[in-house]
Amino acid sequence: MADEVRGVSRRRLAGAAMALGGALMVGSWPGGEAIAAGRGGTLRRGSAERAGLLPEHLDRLVEDAENFLGPSPEHPWYAGAVLLAGRGGTVALHRPIGSAVRYAAYDERSDRPVELPPERRIATAKDTVYDLASLSKLFTSLLAVQQIERGALDLGRTVASYLPEFGAAGKQAVTVRQLLTHTSGFRDWIPLYGAPAYEEKLKLIWNEAPVSPPGSTYRYSDLNLISLQLVLERITARPLDALLHDEITAPLGMHRTRYNPPASWKPKIAATEDARKPWSGIERGLVWGEVHDENAYCLGGVAGHAGVFSCAWDLAILARTLLNGGAYGRTRILAPASVDLLFKNFNTAFPGHEHGLGFELYQHWYMGAMATPHSAGHTGFTGTSIVLDPSTDTFLVLLANSVHPVRTWRSGSAPRVAAGNALARAVAVRPAHGGTSWFAGMARGTSATLMLPELSITSGRALLGCALWWDTEPGVGTVALEASADAGASWQPVPFTTVRPGEEAVEHPAGSLTGWSGRVWHAAAADLAAWRGRPVRLRWRYTTGPLYVGRGVYVDGLRVAEERRVLFDETRVDDVARIEASGWEKSPD
Repeated sequence: MADEVRGVSRRRLAGAAMALGGALMVGSWPGGEAIAAGRGGTLRRGSAERAGLLPEHLDRLVEDAENFLGPSPEHPWYAGAVLLAGRGGTVALHRPIGSAVRYAAYDERSDRPVELPPERRIATAKDTVYDLASLSKLFTSLLAVQQIERGALDLGRTVASYLPEFGAAGKQAVTVRQLLTHTSGFRDWIPLYGAPAYEEKLKLIWNEAPVSPPGSTYRYSDLNLISLQLVLERITARPLDALLHDEITAPLGMHRTRYNPPASWKPKIAATEDARKPWSGIERGLVWGEVHDENAYCLGGVAGHAGVFSCAWDLAILARTLLNGGAYGRTRILAPASVDLLFKNFNTAFPGHEHGLGFELYQHWYMGAMATPHSAGHTGFTGTSIVLDPSTDTFLVLLANSVHPVRTWRSGSAPRVAAGNALARAVAVRPAHGGTSWFAGMARGTSATLMLPELSITSGRALLGCALWWDTEPGVGTVALEASADAGASWQPVPFTTVRPGEEAVEHPAGSLTGWSGRVWHAAAADLAAWRGRPVRLRWRYTTGPLYVGRGVYVDGLRVAEERRVLFDETRVDDVARIEASGWEKSPD
């Protein structure tokens, strides 16, 4: 990269950024101190303020969630849900909404539900238990990582070395790592429920050929975790449900988490679907208290990909355990290095499909603005999701019965995204300099501009400087510095540099950036020599995509100076009054 930018050295731009931007708030990697302080800590209920969250945005999280109890856009997204959000060791929000059981059946001719009489409906409660669906995959993955830690399982070894039967039909090269990262080449699923006996169901897996060479592509598949279940049961000589109880739920005190809940639990379990053909593979009627997934059901309710039932508080315990580095109170289920494997991206060859061992990473489509390169989570078909963000030490659980009364009513992940956006917004971004900074908001499909007044540059060594904080949807949301020499009739990009405290300057020759700043302020600087002798207007422009947003963009301490004079300084009352803000607002957080 060239060491000179428009006649001003990169080193000088970096120094000028710090000088013009003023003193930045600097510290260690965001979230690190909070996580370290909370290692081994347990959960407590508390206020948003105690959790270090802004209460108005937790209120917004609930309001948004309640909107999806109505048509969204045609049918309710769920009959009910339990929302849980926290930071550090504090659960600041734990709210049930809607109904755990509302419908008796689904009428496909009218596309309407058959409502239960009011006296037979069951309202959602904080401890309502939900069929987690694919969130079950996380437990199977945790059990596998435990065996890796103990030396009984190796990521690089082939599955066939543990299960010789698995090696048929071209699968002999599939590795344990490929099962955990969905890169084995398996297709999405196969109807195991069509085989009459357990042994014949296994033969369907043994005889299933990869649809792409192992390791060549990412394809999410239930067969990966079903196969991993079989590996775990072979190497431990214990069934998966016993492993779950003995290795995870009992040690952590997750007493409302298990496969095949007993009949006594049924009044506290959320109902799922009126399961009938053709939308379901099996004629079962209203599924309530039994696993919804057809393949898990035909495997006796215990499967590597689905079948676990749990409540929001238990999942919060799991989240806190992982954010603590594998410990909860005096109990440790994983070493910190093993937890790192859950948050490490093993799928760098497949951009957009970032994946740790079992956990999905950096997925805006359901994490919303909680998505960062360090965020981990998963969704479940029944309407469940969990997101952990180590960079802010926050966690979010959304448990819903969105297939009640039928799976075709649910569309997309809008409630998950809305909840993730609200919790991300609840984590304050403190201004770099004073009481407020400029915030571009979190609206989708918009362009917000922050424009300085017209300036006359007389020196060839004029610089713009400010503090800059950004978190955008990578490749879609952009923040750009632009200049106009014709009173705003046309705009052109202005190259600039950003400097993270303690690091080298990064050049942005196209005058824009995207992605994640690391939740810290950067000093930004731009050489304005090209506009010498001409009146110029400068602006920061933030553009968002139509579907998702990050936490947003903040600008603070705007200043333009030549060698002998200051042309603009945001700390001067008269100067700040001349800023034209469209879509930006002064914010204390």
